[in-house]
Amino acid sequence: MSRPMNDDEVLNELNKMVAFIKQEALEKAREIKVKADEEFAIEKAKLVKQEQLAIDAQYEKKLKGAEVSQKIAQSTLTNKSRLRLLHRREEHLQDLFSTCRNQVVSLSSSNSDAYSEFLVGILSQGYLYLMEPSVVVHCRQSDVPVLEEAASKAADRYKETSGRDIKVDVKGTLSDDIAGGVKLASGSGRITLDNTLDERLRLLEDRMLPEIRKDLFGPNENRKFYT
Repeated sequence: MSRPMNDDEVLNELNKMVAFIKQEALEKAREIKVKADEEFAIEKAKLVKQEQLAIDAQYEKKLKGAEVSQKIAQSTLTNKSRLRLLHRREEHLQDLFSTCRNQVVSLSSSNSDAYSEFLVGILSQGYLYLMEPSVVVHCRQSDVPVLEEAASKAADRYKETSGRDIKVDVKGTLSDDIAGGVKLASGSGRITLDNTLDERLRLLEDRMLPEIRKDLFGPNENRKFYT
């Protein structure tokens, strides 16, 4: 039969139990600390990664924005340069057409033989186009004398070509601001023909413009056909 422990023995057992509990507590505390450090390191790594991704995304966004802005700026500059070039080309063409018009005006204002012969030619063409027994010829008031003579000569040519007679009435109804030439109308007024120098020059400009542009500035890569 065991005997009860005395005080010293009880104290000794208590001390062992306290030491054991303390040791367990320390080990548990170390385990908790190690686990907490691991979790802290993992969470820290996550946060660092998230911040890094956010910074990378922000940088990428700013970089793309800068690239877009640069492309827009380059495109704007290119368009402005192209527009300036087109404007200068158009000015050059208008100067060219203005020079031609001045030469035409100089020809018609001199009432030279060349201008008279030109009038005879366009009147003959007009008569053959209209093929009417009577025609009204509209011209500048200053051209009436030379037109009356030219109309008579053109009527003779018309008869030689068509075998028909034609009655011509010359009227100085056109503005003196035009370059010269005539407008023809049938006797009934239903058919008209604009043979003024201004209209002929305009038609020539429209028809020759693509070819003139090509000769002056080279072929346009964006245009395959010239009409």
